[in-house]
Amino acid sequence: MSRQVTVAIAGLGNRGRDVYAPFAEMFPERMKIVAIADPIPERIEEVAGRYHIPLDKCFSSAEEMLEQDKLADAAFITTQDRQHASQAIKAMEKGYDILLEKPISPNLKECRMVAEAAEKHGRNVVVCHVLRYTPFYQEIKRIIDSGTIGDVVSVMGIMNVGYWHQAHSFVRGNWANSDVTSPMILQKCCHDMDLYLWLTGKTCRSVSSFGNTYHFKKENAPAGAASRCTKGCKAKKDCIFDAEKIYLTNEDTGVLAGNVGWPAEVLSARPDEASIRKAIEKGPYGRCVYDCDNNVVDHQIVNMEMTDGASMSLAMSGFTSDVSRYTKFMGTRGQIIADMGANMITLSRFGKKEEIIDVSKLAEDFSGHGGGERRMVEAFLDLITGEGEADDTITSVARSVESHVIALAAEESRQNGGKVIYLDETRQEREGGM
Repeated sequence: MSRQVTVAIAGLGNRGRDVYAPFAEMFPERMKIVAIADPIPERIEEVAGRYHIPLDKCFSSAEEMLEQDKLADAAFITTQDRQHASQAIKAMEKGYDILLEKPISPNLKECRMVAEAAEKHGRNVVVCHVLRYTPFYQEIKRIIDSGTIGDVVSVMGIMNVGYWHQAHSFVRGNWANSDVTSPMILQKCCHDMDLYLWLTGKTCRSVSSFGNTYHFKKENAPAGAASRCTKGCKAKKDCIFDAEKIYLTNEDTGVLAGNVGWPAEVLSARPDEASIRKAIEKGPYGRCVYDCDNNVVDHQIVNMEMTDGASMSLAMSGFTSDVSRYTKFMGTRGQIIADMGANMITLSRFGKKEEIIDVSKLAEDFSGHGGGERRMVEAFLDLITGEGEADDTITSVARSVESHVIALAAEESRQNGGKVIYLDETRQEREGGM
């Protein structure tokens, strides 16, 4: 029988409270929450009550929690992006193994410091590149590793952010302004950089990138727009980004249509019509998308030259109906078209009939990022108890840093008109910081 792992969670937002904490109820024999930290008292009260955590193990910040003697086997660090590195290093000094929400940091020097601390203190630090653990990408990895499509020469992908997700997270939400969080290409797409490297086994040589904030700015506000959706907006009827549409009436995201999970759970711990209306009337998610403090891009293209001569590209766009990933892998003997939204993989061997793989038939649980969240947490717990090994799937901090190098180089290129950034030079230049 597996040993139970005790966990301290720093950060009770959507990832900490709504995604990771519930695994303590899903498999209590394997995971128990014994300490929590968050600056919002209501979140502390809710989570403490749900998981029976005593008041003396409830803290107003990760820093306060980490001042104590070691409280658990592992720390889940799910705070804001710029807090991750310092908190992770302090937790390792205390003896915690860590499940670290991505990104590690928007500062490459801090990323290296976390990796160095993990080696120095001999701690397991797993970064939450959750898509690696999905049945979908595990199947693609199996196909590529088998040599079925030969050597991968080109990869072309698109991250469909989704129009309402862009408005929710990257215009109104926590990741709207890179001055206080991360560049969008890092926050949203370090997943993709990590996947490309892991799936193909290749290393990136150089990067170029273009993108900007095309739409979500004051000059594009329609006539009659108000600063808040609920206060006299005369453009409300035809505005697709209207907060009441997204959070109340939208069939896919609105609480009136029965959607009480994400994104509604970000606005309210117990989403219903009354609590959501209150949130959009008074909170950040009711602001006009053309009158926010956002500065991250709403579209971006990244081009990557690999050290073996292969090429890869990623297009990220907030102007899509769906929230999904679509990728084409082109090899010397065949190709793969991977549509994660449909959970379908089309495998074409040159000169042979194509094969359609319905990934929904390969596993039963696809909840939480295509089934990746539960598998990732279980792999982490196995690693802590010694029942699993740090295999090729596990995203150790040392492995994760490379995806951050690419994303941060892409942002540097974007800010410099698409200038080609050579990663060896970038790594050397950034040894002193960024």
